[in-house]
This record gives sequence, structure tokens and C-alpha cells, in this order.
Amino acid sequence: MRCIQTFSAVVLLLTLFMILFSTLYLETTYSHKDEPKPLSVQVHDSDVTMQSSEKKRFVQPHPVDVLNVSVFEGLRQTIPQNGAYWNRLLYSALRNLEQGKLAFRDDWSHCRGMNRELLLTNVNDFTSYPVLFQDFLQGMNCRTSPLLINQPNKCSSSEEDGNNQTFLLFAIKSTPGNFEQRQAVRETWGKERVYQGGLRVRTVFLLGTYPLDAIDLSPMLSFEAKYFGDVLQWDFQESFLNLTLKGNMFLQWTLKVCPSVSFVFNGDDDVFVNTPALLSYLQSLQASQASHLYVGHTISTAYPHRDTDNKYYIPLSFFDGPYPAYAGGGGFIISGVLLQPLYSVSHVIPFFPIDDVYTGMCAKALGVSPEAHASFRTFDVREQDRGNLCVHKDIILIHQRSPVQIKKLWKGIHSPLLTC
Repeated sequence: MRCIQTFSAVVLLLTLFMILFSTLYLETTYSHKDEPKPLSVQVHDSDVTMQSSEKKRFVQPHPVDVLNVSVFEGLRQTIPQNGAYWNRLLYSALRNLEQGKLAFRDDWSHCRGMNRELLLTNVNDFTSYPVLFQDFLQGMNCRTSPLLINQPNKCSSSEEDGNNQTFLLFAIKSTPGNFEQRQAVRETWGKERVYQGGLRVRTVFLLGTYPLDAIDLSPMLSFEAKYFGDVLQWDFQESFLNLTLKGNMFLQWTLKVCPSVSFVFNGDDDVFVNTPALLSYLQSLQASQASHLYVGHTISTAYPHRDTDNKYYIPLSFFDGPYPAYAGGGGFIISGVLLQPLYSVSHVIPFFPIDDVYTGMCAKALGVSPEAHASFRTFDVREQDRGNLCVHKDIILIHQRSPVQIKKLWKGIHSPLLTC
């Protein structure tokens, strides 16, 4: 199925640039033909750059002041201290923090050095873990991936538009082959514009890379990123268990490029968002609510899945205890004020392989609780209501809609002919 989706994306993108933008693409591709240079991964302040196979220049993250990192006692009360590996890592990190040291630092080039031997020593059944889970554990300390495609001017103002402040930033988790999903979002709820009241909405799509033996989509992504100006890509492999890393990289990027954003939406590329309803909700908040907002479909009492066939499987020897309350990863909102504290506390909380659970852990460490909102329908509406436009007009988010369904819903709820 993934191969079919990838092939479809390639065909769509090939058609796009061949018909409409061939001149731009040829100029971009061959502008240095007469003067060959070694390829390198660089992040410039005025350009989008692509992957290299040779040398790399790494993005320097914001420094974290250990004196300004503190952990709310409620995290200790939620997550027990026991013999599971992640639990041990957490309490070791908390002891380090008490001594004025951070447990985890941003180091990509040497982060995998001795991890396997360390894991075999500390996790007696490590070799019984699924391969992807083993790979996640070996990269748990890898926290600053090279940036392959950047949008350094995403939150800059244009000359003709003085309204620079980004009110809402859509951060949408995608994969290289999901062009059709990204395009549906661009044409509907994620379209960059200024809404009534001067509320500016901007959008970025968060991508990793495919394995080396997969179809190379780099030329297509390079073109897409330059034309639409909304693609971010890092040099780590796309995987469900790497979504935590993707979220952490987005935090680093946002603190550098969009530090004044009021609110961030974090979600998947297959959700439908009623953007006007979302903006209306955000505008209605009191200042005290807005400054510590973490809202979505809240899962209040959850425990790890122990079935090895489950997508969310967590071995008992890795983590033992309940999860803190968290907002489902299909889509949730976080106040821009919380971005720096979340990034800082992530240097104390060990990475966890389920990204929305990890966000809940970091929020708990800050003393922030997720707020439940009935209009975030991560688990969908009743089957008999799925074709009812009036139901969708009154919600903020619904998960798992195809590109065709997203376009149809957006057009339907904004139709002047609709009576609800």
C-alpha cells in the first residue's frame, strides 16, 4: 500500500512541475551545472536546502539553562519508581537535575556510540523487543537531527503586509509520499491566510526520510518545498516510534523561527479541522487560560498496551505504570507560551516511543493538565452522522478523513446553501 501511495505521489508531483513549473524546476536543478560543488546539508537564513550524501552542518539548538528547568512533583506521583528501564532513566534524570545537571543533551553525531551494549546490560530481554522498538531505544538520546529542508522565513512579514504576528501555526505530521494529503490541507483548513480580526494562520508539514532502498522523493520534495514554502524535513527515518523525535525537532525549529506564535496545532495530515470554529474558540479564552492551554481529546486514564501485535505495544520491562493524562495525537492545541518550557523539560524527561503520551508526560512535569474539549473528535463521530454536514459544522476536529472527504467537508460547511 505504501508503495502505491508513493508512486501516486510521484506521478502527481511529476505532472505538477512538468505542466506548470518546468522552467523553475530546471533552473533550480541545473543552475550549478558548470561549476560542480560538493553537496552539503546546510540551513541558510534565506533559502531552502536539501539533503547531502557527504558533509553536514548541524542546526544548533537553543541552549537550555539547567537552573530554569524544574519538574512538578505530580509527575513523581503519577509515574512509579521501579525496575522498568524508562522509569529508572526518569528517576536518574530527576536526581541529576537536583544536582544541577541535565540528563539529556542535544548531540546527534555521537549519540548512538555505546547504546546497544548499554541496553543489553540494562534490559535483560532487550533482544526480544520488536526490531523497530530496539531501534528506538538505540536512538533515545539522539535529539538534534540535521535539517534537510528548512523554511527560515515562515513567520517573517511580507513587505506589503504589516500584520506579522502568527496567531495559529498548524504543525502537521506527514510523510514524504503523502503529497495528496498535504495538498488537500493546503486547499482547505490549513490554507495560509489572515482571518477576520487579523488572525494570521500559517502552516508547516513535518517530515522525516524514507529508507535508502525506497523511492527517492528528494527532488519532488525540494520542488514542493520551494513552491509552497511549508515543508520541513529532518534526516531521520520515518517511523511511528520516531514521532517523538519529530515533535522535539519541531519545538526546536519553532523556538528559532516562530518564537512569538500565540498557539500551535499539532496533528496528523488525515484530520479535518474547522479552522473558523477553532479560531473562535481560541479568541474566547481568558488570558489565564490562553497562557497554559493544552487542549484536545483528553485520555485521562490510560495504561500501556502489552500485546506485541498492537501498534502501541510497550514492553513491561521498558515502562511500568499508568500514563499521565494526555491529549490524543490526532490533533491538539498548545499555547505558544508553553513551547520553551516543554523544550526545556524534554532535556529531563527521557524520550518515550508514543509521541502524544510523551507530550502528556512533559506537560505533567510542568504542572499543566490537558483540557478536554468535546469538539475534538479524535475517535470520530457516530457512523450515522459522518455524512451530516451540520454535525461537522459544529465541531473543531475529526480524525481520519481522506483528501477527497476533507475537500468535500470544507466546501460543504462553508456553503451558503447549508441550513443547520
